[in-house]
Amino acid sequence: MCGIAGYYGYSADEAMLKVMSDTIAHRGPDGEGFYTQDKIGFAHRRLAIIDVAHGQEPMISQDGKTVLVYNGETYNYLDLRAELEALGRTFVTNSDTEVVLQSYEEWGVEAFDRFNGMFGLAIHDTKNNQLVLARDHFGIKPLYFAKAGTQESPALLFGSEIKPLLASGKLERQVNERILYRYLQFRIHDEEAETFFEGIDKLMPGEKLVLDTTTGQHEISMYTRFPEELKELAKIGTPYSQEVIEEYRQRFTEGVRLRLQSEVPVGTALSGGLDSSAVVVTINKLMQEQAAATDSLGGSQQTFSAVFPNSINDEEKYADAVLELCQGKVTSHKILPKPAEFEADLLDFVRTQEEPIISSGPYAQYQVMREASKHVTVLLDGQGADEMMAGYIPYYFAYLRQLKKNGQYTKLAKEMLSSTDILFRLARFQIFGKLSAKKSLSISSLLQKSFTSKYKNERFSNVPDNLKLRLIDDLFHKSLPSVLRYEDKNTMRFSLEGRVPFLDKEVVKYLFSLSDESIIKGGWNKRILRDATRGLLPSMISNRRNKIGFTTPEAEWFVSMKEKLYEIFLSSSFEARSYWDQDAVIYAFEEYLSGKSAANTMVFWRLLNTELWLREFFDEPEVKAGIEGKSDYIPNADKQLDITVPADGVTYRRYPLRTEVFYKETDLDPALLSYVKRFVDGLPQAGAEHQKATADTPWYLFISEKIVAMTQGRSIPVWDIKVSNAARLFSRFVTRNPGGIGLASPWSMQLAIDEVGLPRIAYASARSVIGKLQGKSGVFYEVVGHNINAIDGAAGYQVGTSTHSVKYAPKDPDGVARRLSAKVRAMLPEELAKNFAGTAIMDANDLGVVALGHDTELSKEVLEGIFKDNPQGQTTETTPMSLVFRQA
Repeated sequence: MCGIAGYYGYSADEAMLKVMSDTIAHRGPDGEGFYTQDKIGFAHRRLAIIDVAHGQEPMISQDGKTVLVYNGETYNYLDLRAELEALGRTFVTNSDTEVVLQSYEEWGVEAFDRFNGMFGLAIHDTKNNQLVLARDHFGIKPLYFAKAGTQESPALLFGSEIKPLLASGKLERQVNERILYRYLQFRIHDEEAETFFEGIDKLMPGEKLVLDTTTGQHEISMYTRFPEELKELAKIGTPYSQEVIEEYRQRFTEGVRLRLQSEVPVGTALSGGLDSSAVVVTINKLMQEQAAATDSLGGSQQTFSAVFPNSINDEEKYADAVLELCQGKVTSHKILPKPAEFEADLLDFVRTQEEPIISSGPYAQYQVMREASKHVTVLLDGQGADEMMAGYIPYYFAYLRQLKKNGQYTKLAKEMLSSTDILFRLARFQIFGKLSAKKSLSISSLLQKSFTSKYKNERFSNVPDNLKLRLIDDLFHKSLPSVLRYEDKNTMRFSLEGRVPFLDKEVVKYLFSLSDESIIKGGWNKRILRDATRGLLPSMISNRRNKIGFTTPEAEWFVSMKEKLYEIFLSSSFEARSYWDQDAVIYAFEEYLSGKSAANTMVFWRLLNTELWLREFFDEPEVKAGIEGKSDYIPNADKQLDITVPADGVTYRRYPLRTEVFYKETDLDPALLSYVKRFVDGLPQAGAEHQKATADTPWYLFISEKIVAMTQGRSIPVWDIKVSNAARLFSRFVTRNPGGIGLASPWSMQLAIDEVGLPRIAYASARSVIGKLQGKSGVFYEVVGHNINAIDGAAGYQVGTSTHSVKYAPKDPDGVARRLSAKVRAMLPEELAKNFAGTAIMDANDLGVVALGHDTELSKEVLEGIFKDNPQGQTTETTPMSLVFRQA
């Protein structure tokens, strides 16, 4: 397994290839190689599996005219090698890479259809002046490409991941909004060639791209009739029998055995479901028989399982049943993913997937692969069985509709009778949902109409009434491609090769030649797999109906992670997106958490995933407000140290002090005193100007009311505020502004109502309307009183818990000022303490300032004049306190 990248259309540029290669170093830590000739460049990262000592790439043919970079494994390479040797060809390595290269030399692009395996490859064919890209029959291995250059001078970029294409510097990053819409609206992705990145496409399963290196023009076409073959084979309908079961068992077992070929350690993923369990027990049987290729397992098969104790998603008991059956020949590794780990890994997980995904479920697989990579280099997995043997409930309905369409009413009645438990389970969920009176939630209600209206003609549908055609569609478009993306990204993130034995081309062909009853019969899906593994699998798995797989308890996790989700949904970047309505999203999330909504967590995941994906791949790096490394003796950006106050005609110097972020748990007094001491201790080195400005003159401590209120426990997380309809209504009439949310959010308005009562809020609102008609401003806060103007809403541009908490005005600000002043005087040397003139608690932003409390001799008008220009800046400056010195 490896990673490849390259270009056509640029002169030899190994520096660009190196940059592209570095982005996929995780795919191949065992080696790196480059090739440039004419306008073509290849980069290759190697994860050595077969013929570890040789097989380095790019691999050049013996005549020097054909060059290959290759990501994948061809499991029938030994048979192909023998065929090529019979044709007179000789080999200098034992690698499958050389077999792929010589197969192309012998048969051209027709060679690809002979391969049974997984691959994404690029070939420079100098004989025919061609660059050839190709992807395996199922699309197990990815291959992305993008047109670059100009019409007169065309260029092409390609790679195993999207990252190297972006890193080339040749593409403009742009969101493919149509694909994004389909993902958000229909919960679908990977069903077509376009990606979420405008201009970056992928080869679909079984496709090749052939570029004429003399013109730069290229064509994309299928090199195989594989999907058509499956449709033709589906018409055969070989009757189900014991002979059929035995034939399938032998073919599947050989498919598993072929995927054990390796010179490095091999392990197995074990979810506890039918598919992965079938792989584990089949390998166990091969080990007992000492079959060829099982030496890659060592003396014990290593299995890797994600478990969720006490969760509805937990499958540990099923995995344990398999492990007990294989006792003595198995070493189990269990991974317990936790929501805190998911939160910590979230950005890397999103970066790893490269494009949004439909749920957080693949994170369990991500965790499994991380642990597996510490023990093995190759891992077999059970992907693909669901899409070829009707592993999901909707396939039952496709089959039942097929029987009805074909007039097979007796069989239809029998199937429905045999499927009553499945039908009842679905009906129960729907009935309980209606009886619970919980609101339903459509994602359409959360999306901006200006966005959705552009794509109102987009549609999504499935094959409704033909089981085999539905399975084929899902194999190549609707379902399996997304599953294989997760598999590839999660394994390669940790330099692990994932192999999927169910996706053996010959086994799948045989399966589709059988009757539909081989897949569904008597309400049981995967019939042939169940029958083929009876006696190998524990009965509790053979007879198991409920499917879970490697997934996460997303609903449980989202509740425990609500702080993180609120932080993202309340962020400035989320608010600024043109795709969704932030207020509607937050309201829907509140309703979900409170149990009033029957919303599916995957709705919120899609929004969350999209936001993090946009941040990772499109947003410019966040520029933190404030001066990096700011000292105590300079002003904040675009601010001045000195201000002259008209009310008393005096000039004051303000020194804003940068601090750590304050939280509810912060002990306010010692924290503030430590920053005052830091300022005083640094004065001797600050320079003569600052020593003069601070000497023998009255001085004051000014503190942001935010940190006082927060450390008093007056900052309330939004999820703890029960918002009334009145709060939602009144908040709509308050204008939001960059200086502060104020009462423009339902949460802060609710706190105001809780503080002074709804009648007073209503009365103040009415008086405010009259005041505005009279040209007056500030009437609302004047009438309502109680420092309601100091209530501040949650805002994404703030820091710490302020991003998702609403803050009351601080309690007893005058008393706080007196307490702090006493401690400042007690701490400082006498020469400084004697000039200390008191503390002021200020509510200031770029729009206005209010002195909430103080113990100074200055008037409120003077105090507010000193802070008129908000010298402490916005919250992100993290300068919530200032030392103010009177000047001459």
